[in-house]
This record gives sequence, C-alpha cells and structure tokens, in this order.
Amino acid sequence: MIRLTVIHSEGLTSSLNHPGVHLKSLYDTQAPPLTTSQAHIIPRDEHPVSRQHISEAALKVLYRLDGAGFEAYLVGGCIRDAMLGKMPKDFDVATNATPEQVRGLFRNSRLIGRRFRIVHVRFGREVIEVTTFRGKPQDEHGQHLAQQSDDGLLLRDNVWGNIEEDALRRDFTVNALYYSIADFSIHDFANGMQDIEARTLRLIGDPATRYREDPVRMLRAVRFAAKLDFTLADDTEAPIYELAPLLLQIPPARLFDEVLKLFMAGQGLMTFRLLSHYDLFGMLFPESEEAMADAAWAERMIEQALTNTDKRIAEGRPVTPAFLLAAFLWAPVAHRQQQLENEGMPSIPALQTAAQQVISRQLQHTSIPKRFGMPMRDIWELQARLSQRSGKRVFQTREHPRFRAAYDLLLLREQAGEIPAGLGDWWTTFQEGDEHQQRRLLQKVGSDPADQGSGNRKKRKRRRKPKTDA
Repeated sequence: MIRLTVIHSEGLTSSLNHPGVHLKSLYDTQAPPLTTSQAHIIPRDEHPVSRQHISEAALKVLYRLDGAGFEAYLVGGCIRDAMLGKMPKDFDVATNATPEQVRGLFRNSRLIGRRFRIVHVRFGREVIEVTTFRGKPQDEHGQHLAQQSDDGLLLRDNVWGNIEEDALRRDFTVNALYYSIADFSIHDFANGMQDIEARTLRLIGDPATRYREDPVRMLRAVRFAAKLDFTLADDTEAPIYELAPLLLQIPPARLFDEVLKLFMAGQGLMTFRLLSHYDLFGMLFPESEEAMADAAWAERMIEQALTNTDKRIAEGRPVTPAFLLAAFLWAPVAHRQQQLENEGMPSIPALQTAAQQVISRQLQHTSIPKRFGMPMRDIWELQARLSQRSGKRVFQTREHPRFRAAYDLLLLREQAGEIPAGLGDWWTTFQEGDEHQQRRLLQKVGSDPADQGSGNRKKRKRRRKPKTDA
C-alpha cells in the first residue's frame, strides 16, 4: 500500500551532497537465502497465452533452440502482459543453452554485456533477447563468473543454473512466469499468477537484499506499478524510503536509460508522482527536486509536461527526451540565472552560465547524450528570444529548428505560473496569421519590420553632376 509521508528535504540534500557517509549504513548483505520451489504448471487449456500473441521472430528462436535439444521458454513481461490481456511488445527467451551455444545457433546474433552476459538475436528491427538460466553463485566460482561488492551490489552474475534457480533470481513474482514452447504450458515458480490476479507487485526474496544487489530494482518497482496499475506489496514497498540513496552508486549512463523507460512509456505522470512519493525522483534529478521545494510552479510545470507527453504517446505522435529534459531542468536554470543576474551578470550570459552549471551537476546523476543535450540548450536559449519581438528577429526566431519545442516550453511556463500569460498567445496568433495579421501584431509591440532596416527602404537616386568641358 502507498503511505503518504512527509519528504524531509534536509535529509535528501545531505544524502545527495555526501552520499558516501550515508550509503555505507544502507548496505547490509545479511539476509535469508532464496530457496527453490516446485513450479505450478498451468496447461495450455487453462491460460490465455497463445502463439498468436508471440512475434514470428520470437517463435523462430524458441523452435530452433527446442529443435537443437535445449529448453526454451518465453519469460518475463511478455507473459505477464499477455495474462493481463495486453499485447506483448518485447519478447525475452530463457534457455539452458550457454551464450556461446546460442551464438552458434544464430548467425544473426551477438554477445553483449559483461555484468550479465546475454545474446541478442536480430531480425530486422526486432531484437530477441536470450538469457541462460542463472544459478546461485558459490565459493568455487571465480570473479570472472560472479562478483559482489562488499556492500552487496552485484558486479557480475554469470553463473549458470537450472530453471528453478533462474526463476528465483528474477526480480518480481509476476516476471517469473515461463511459457514452454514444448507443450505451451506456463510454469509459475513464485505465485506470480496469484499476484497478477491480486494486481500486486512483489519482490522475490528479501526485498532489502534484492534492492542492495541492484538498486535499480526500486525504479523498476515504481515503473511497473505505474504501467500495470498495480499496488506494491507492503514488504516490497517498506525499504524503498531508506534505501533510495543507493541509486547514487549506479552509473549515470545506466540511469539515463532508466529515465527513458520511466517517462517515455505513456505513464509518465503517475510514474513521477510515485518517484516523488518514494524519495526516488531527487536521486535522478536533485536540482529539480530542490527547485520544487522552493517554487510551486516548478512541480506544476513538470506535471504538465508529463501530461502532454503521455497524451502524445497515447495518440501515437512522436516525443523527444530533449524536450522533457528541458522541462525537468528549466526551474533550476531559471533559478541560477536569476542569482547570476542579481550579481550583475547580463541576462544572456547568465542564462548560458546557468545552463552549463545545471547540466554539469545533472551529469553526475544521469548522462545526457549530445543528441539530446544540444537541442535542450537551444530550447532554453530561445526563451530569451521569444520575448524579443522586434523587426526581422521575430521571423528568424520563427524559422529556428527548435522553435516549436521552445514555444511549447513557453506555454508550459505560463500554464505553471512562472510568468504571466500573454506571450504564448501572441506567438500562437503570429504562427497562425497571414502576412497582414503578422504585421499588425508587430505594430502593436512597435516593431514593424517594414520600418526597420535598409533592406526595406527605397534607395534615393543620386543626381549625376553635369559634365564640364575641360
């Protein structure tokens, strides 16, 4: 159950500024071991999963593994979603074949990963992920197979096992459902079917230990709860508040990938609210969290941006992380810009400096690839140009490749209450108007381009002096 709690910003800021002091007390590897259990086998006539739900590429992988004498199962979210009446999108295969054996069966495949070695089998744009059953690491396994930090974080996990061991190494009970291509039955090792019926998300094993092994599981818990409209089980929920700072130890590149999954899947608004509730949002966007504590409009702006993004995704329209990141980080940029201007720095340099400072801090938490970072900066810098409706500059601003995204951010700023309404309406009318209407709008702000610049003025002809005889 979700319990409403008060978020203490002082404690959050301390964790962000001095993570090492707090993290050591959070890691505790003492926990009861996972134990294997007998699977509850559901025959084909007692479940709704059909081969019609499975992509042709996934079936090819399953049948080839089965034909070569290996066990082959569809596992995880594709089975969970099919049981919930949703059409699966991604298909993961689990097998007792080693990665090298899988690679030998599929020329269109490649080995990836060191921490977890898996095989990607590519069919055009579709990729089927194939994992080998994982077992429990033992003392005799070297660090090249299994490695865990002194704090409990899994650094490498490539010990192979059987399907029972593999099931209990998975994160949530609803993801430990295995569809057999041999007889089309479903093997349930962790009472996942029961939790699906109860719409409950539950970690397998001791939750605190599983979060310490991989803190990203806290983000996955929130993402699945929002996506599936499930409730977190009490024991799965309880440790998150205390263990949230463990995310500070995760590489920024991995957390950026998680951010895309969290906010670009169509349930961004609910995900944001759950992240904020569990003190997780500040671990991903610390300066945005601080800005929300200082200015109410900052949170309203993020929520409206996510509402718009969710709507676009539902309508099948494109979305870009660059715009969402620009909205998430705008309040910190505006706050720093104001501080710099108060110190005497001109507006444009203050904006550029503030943007650099905010990005530098953000990169310590989540990476931002250049393909998103550069457009994000453009969107911010255009905010100043949108307020300068003078002469030809207004047309140059209108033709800027990031104009539409900058205009959308301007509307968000007005909707959130950061700035007074009016400028957004002006630009809306200007875009939709014809040449006559555009000129009239510019005249209202005293900037008719027809009256500015030598290009619009008629040149006076100089009279030639009469020639005189020498």
